[in-house]
Amino acid sequence: MADFHLISQQLKEQLAALPKTGSIQKAGRVKTVNDGVVLIEGLADVVMGELIYLGKDKYALALNLEEKQVGAILLSGENEVAAGDIAYATHRVASVPVGEDVLGRVIDPLGNPLDGGRNIRAKGYRNLEAPAPTIWQRTKVDSPLETGIKAIDSIVPIGKGQRELIIGDRQTGKTALAVDAIINQKGKNVVCVYVAIGQKISTVRKLIDDLTAHDAMRYTVVVSATAAESAPLQYLAPYTGTAIAEDFMYRGKDALIIYDDLSKHAVAYRTISLLLRRPSGREAYPGDIFYLHSRLLERSAHLSPALGGGSLTALPIIETLSGDIAAYVPTNVISITDGQIYLESELFHAGVRPAINVGLSVSRVGSAAQTKAIKRLSGKIRLDLAHYREMQLFARFGADLDAGTKAVLARGERLTESLKQPRYQPVSMEDMAVELFVMTNDLLRSVPAKEVPSFVGELLTYMHQTQDATMRKIRKAQDFDQEDETVVRQAVERLLNK
Repeated sequence: MADFHLISQQLKEQLAALPKTGSIQKAGRVKTVNDGVVLIEGLADVVMGELIYLGKDKYALALNLEEKQVGAILLSGENEVAAGDIAYATHRVASVPVGEDVLGRVIDPLGNPLDGGRNIRAKGYRNLEAPAPTIWQRTKVDSPLETGIKAIDSIVPIGKGQRELIIGDRQTGKTALAVDAIINQKGKNVVCVYVAIGQKISTVRKLIDDLTAHDAMRYTVVVSATAAESAPLQYLAPYTGTAIAEDFMYRGKDALIIYDDLSKHAVAYRTISLLLRRPSGREAYPGDIFYLHSRLLERSAHLSPALGGGSLTALPIIETLSGDIAAYVPTNVISITDGQIYLESELFHAGVRPAINVGLSVSRVGSAAQTKAIKRLSGKIRLDLAHYREMQLFARFGADLDAGTKAVLARGERLTESLKQPRYQPVSMEDMAVELFVMTNDLLRSVPAKEVPSFVGELLTYMHQTQDATMRKIRKAQDFDQEDETVVRQAVERLLNK
């Protein structure tokens, strides 16, 4: 007769001797899949922004935490996930590879290369969502970020750590300004990140070709979530770019990030929110649309010396409809940023490029972010242009104008021509200082307005060829003294009298 007590004891001993390699994973089940959004039931203890594993290298990002289900956005193809699939909590949030190896690369919002090159050798990983630097971790914005664009550096200067909005209608040169700013960082030890959100693939391709042609891709990262990508990827793109740029900032370096554009980012977030059945508000946007961009842009800062003194400068782009800057998303972003550069369609079509409306453009950092030379020489430009625009209204009526009004109009016309600037031709600080001195002192009053750009070009060539020591002195001192003024006046007189 079998001894059941002995058999039971032997089984217990055998079970106790088995290796304890198993693990318990919390799992749920996919309830529905709809336009990149999945609802998962039975998955508890998930945190906001946590990655959820769906098997076979498929992940989703948790955004809605409800009592009986979790709403998440798919980070892979919708056709690869079906109702009934098992979902696992990973207990880690979305992150992206960072480090020097990402420079010169084109990546998607998940950090995967899109340029056909080798895989990125990450120095480390940084979470897409991170807290912004506190007040005590920041210092004042007082170092200029030179864009090389005369109208910006002289009228609406940008400082390292500032957030300056570029706003305007479609096809007014917003992206062109941003690309020129990136090109001008060559040799200035500024890392650039360009985030393309909802752009056409052909547009992004042309931008990459332009940056490559001007040798700017060496210090630039392009994060691309084109119009062909899903709304979740477009939503993640600016956070990916910010995480990459932040890594350089916290290592004591200067970084510049372009968000092109946040209008499409807001639309992508609205799409996700509606699919998650969140309550909608004005223009069908969810109630946290303001927080969406504030938590993104507040991460740009100029860090205190104790944290390395690095900086992250943000140039978000917003597209308006028929010049309506009072629309919901534009006003939200205007309230978050430290100023805006407004590009006007009428000026653009009139041939004034960059088409910056001086009256509606402002930098809340102001002259604190200018070099001594540019600060000293650009003070009157805004007033002169505003006076010129005002006098133009009277001139339209065809009334007889007195000599003073005609002088104001002629001066404003010459100044407007001087501030025109072709694409991909950034101007150095010393060249800009010379030109501003000439224009603010009206030394070219005898030169017809249309001939001002060619005369200024001739003057700068002459200065570099015959007065190179003066130009190098201006660059080194970042200032423009009385001796330099005398040299420039003599050069202008020489060219006018030849």
